[in-house]
Amino acid sequence: MIISISVAIIAIAFAVLVVFLVKVLLAAKDSLDNVSTTLKDVQKTMEELTYEVKQTIRTVNDITANVDHKLKQVDPVVDSVNNLGIVLTEVTEVVKELTFKTKEVTGAVFERMKSAGGGHESAENPHGVVKASTPEDRTLQSYAATYGGKQGAWMNAVDIAVNIWQRMRKSPSR
Repeated sequence: MIISISVAIIAIAFAVLVVFLVKVLLAAKDSLDNVSTTLKDVQKTMEELTYEVKQTIRTVNDITANVDHKLKQVDPVVDSVNNLGIVLTEVTEVVKELTFKTKEVTGAVFERMKSAGGGHESAENPHGVVKASTPEDRTLQSYAATYGGKQGAWMNAVDIAVNIWQRMRKSPSR
């Protein structure tokens, strides 16, 4: 009788064990179904994203090619601007040299004119002309003496405008 009770207890224990194993296996099956569904959704999303990423890469490649093409078109302009800067620098240097030489020549001419005038100056000026103190004033007086009237006034205005322009160029505020 002990054997039959033992076998009955073993059979009951085995049945309980099978019931719990079935419950565990059903729960595992549900979890695996959920995982499978999630993986299918992830795979679908990845396929959509892959398509969009490929489209984005194509667009970026097109934009890069377009920008590269436009940069190649702008290169000659940049080279021209660079060459223009070099030419302007050279022209500026030439103008500086010419200005310096012009000042030297003008100074020499005024000195010769002073020395050719006899070198003596009377206390009274017979023509009533006031002696000029700057080269600009001397130039204006020579225009007035040479042209007189309206032409002298016109030349006067031009000379004043040139002097103002030269002073503006030399001013440190620029």
